[in-house]
Amino acid sequence: MPGGAAAGYPQGFYGIGMRPDLYPGEDEYFKKNPHVAGMAAEDDKIIMNPYSTLKDAERQAVMLNEAARVHMRRNFEPPRFTLTPEQLEKLGGYSKDENDIKATIAARILSNDPSAGAATPEQLEYVTRLRKFMGVGNAAR
Repeated sequence: MPGGAAAGYPQGFYGIGMRPDLYPGEDEYFKKNPHVAGMAAEDDKIIMNPYSTLKDAERQAVMLNEAARVHMRRNFEPPRFTLTPEQLEKLGGYSKDENDIKATIAARILSNDPSAGAATPEQLEYVTRLRKFMGVGNAAR
């Protein structure tokens, strides 16, 4: 991150490493998309957008979301639940890969992001198992 902007970020978050230095393409992407607060990078590290103006609690939620994405990608079973029509409508343009949309929904449910839409019992059951796997305390949804 430019100018040591990684100060205040942990070395790792729920077992997933943080990468404070952005690759040039990532920096350009974040510069053009300040609404994207962070991402689970291709190297399975969490990267945060130095151009985002999120408060600390919001950054923590993004880091939790992205850590969950990496765990689902590498260490935990991928989500196999059904998406609701509302979720498909909201996130259908997000990705052509339905598994990617499911992982996005699961991570957003885990981090209490309301953009996940109304969670189904099947989705909540999956996220409960993911939460336990990651060692995340229970949070009201």
